Amino acid sequence: METNRLSKKIENILNKQLEKEANASQVYLAYGAWADSEGYGGVANFLFRHSQEERDHMTKVMGYIMERGGRPKIGAIEAPSEDPKNIQDCFEKIFQYEIDNTNAIYEIVSLAQEEKDWATWNFGQWFVKEQIEEEAMVLEIMDQLKIAGGPKATSESLYYFDSKIGEKEDEVELARDSNSNNPL
Repeated sequence: METNRLSKKIENILNKQLEKEANASQVYLAYGAWADSEGYGGVANFLFRHSQEERDHMTKVMGYIMERGGRPKIGAIEAPSEDPKNIQDCFEKIFQYEIDNTNAIYEIVSLAQEEKDWATWNFGQWFVKEQIEEEAMVLEIMDQLKIAGGPKATSESLYYFDSKIGEKEDEVELARDSNSNNPL
């Protein structure tokens, strides 16, 4: 008896999203490492936490595929593109990743509606809402950077921006806190 409740098309598009979330996690991780190397510890912690959040999204998709009787496919993670030129460039690149991810979520929801797969359509609504929040968050950060002076921001305004972004609340603990039991 067939127990997979996902069509082949839905299973494939969900597996593509699983890979997309893994790649986004890698990008946030790489940009966090870049920010840390540039002396932006607050931005680094923010990006490291978001890397984990993207990984959580990946496992959410993976869990849904398995719950519906499908088989998740774990593929290779792409190497992130070149390092950002500056903080402004960093968040502009992140915003583009979020837009691409939003469009991919819309494709899943559209296909689910077309196939009348209401379980997947409903599952996708969580991601639609999440992407609204993600895009708004990055836009707010870009607005703050603009106020700070954008690419020509002074050291003082970037220092203030870095300290404030490091305090931003989200679902994932700070990288430094998650390693508190690690003697290294």
